[in-house]
Amino acid sequence: MDKVFTKSTGALLVLVFIWGGSWPIYKMAVPYTPPLLFAGMRTLIGGLILAALLYKMRNKIKWHENGAKYCISAFFNTILFFGLQTVALNYLPGGLLSVLVYFQPVLLGIFAWIWLGEYMSPLKVIGLIIGFLGIVFVSVDGLTVHVSVIGVVLGLLMALSWALGVVYVKKVRKEVDAFWMVSLQFIIGGVVLIGTGSIIENWSAIEWNSKYLFGLGYGSTFGIPLAYIIYYKLINAGEASKVGTFTFLVPIIAVFISTLFLNEPITYRLIVGLLLVGVSIYLVNHRGKL
Repeated sequence: MDKVFTKSTGALLVLVFIWGGSWPIYKMAVPYTPPLLFAGMRTLIGGLILAALLYKMRNKIKWHENGAKYCISAFFNTILFFGLQTVALNYLPGGLLSVLVYFQPVLLGIFAWIWLGEYMSPLKVIGLIIGFLGIVFVSVDGLTVHVSVIGVVLGLLMALSWALGVVYVKKVRKEVDAFWMVSLQFIIGGVVLIGTGSIIENWSAIEWNSKYLFGLGYGSTFGIPLAYIIYYKLINAGEASKVGTFTFLVPIIAVFISTLFLNEPITYRLIVGLLLVGVSIYLVNHRGKL
């Protein structure tokens, strides 16, 4: 039993629930804030909190050598991902958006094969096909029932930007400190998002009520610093395959939390899509018998 439920498994379950809970929580907060300002505030605050925890290791930043790498990572993993996320939540239910975004591991498998030379097994190819079918099921449901084309496109663009960002971080992981990469990409991206939001949005549009503050507080503490500390500790401990296998739980948790607390609908197409995406991500990350 101890081998089944290890400390890493417990940490992974915490991570999955943090990510799964973030979608309905952010969905609850976005009606009370302009999207870019909300994305920028929670990423900047989260990045600064993580930087404060890492301050004693500031010599690992090496800005002159790695500044461009931090900026490129910030563009894909923060500016595009979190910026598109907050805008998309105005068009899609939180659960459905999470399903589209967590097509990312399937895209990641393709990009890793093309750019990183990772082996593409027949099992992975089958997983990619099943994942595509899952996205078709979910998207058709959204387009015919309660979602806009814009929302589906934004969700898939989020998956694309996240996949590209992860591939880039993988390519430069030996040249930069993983924790400072996370912190600085959020700080840089947060500054850009807040700056852009200040130009095209209005600060006075923010309603400082309990729902908005809860969403901002959750994203700035659990959603960014804590989640990514757990994530990179698992990766550094050799748990990458387990993280990938468990990822499919995130949209499932998001959908059911959204249903319970936000009264978002669950249809049979959404259930089928969830199952197909889950099977796809499992097959793409499957490593075979040890």
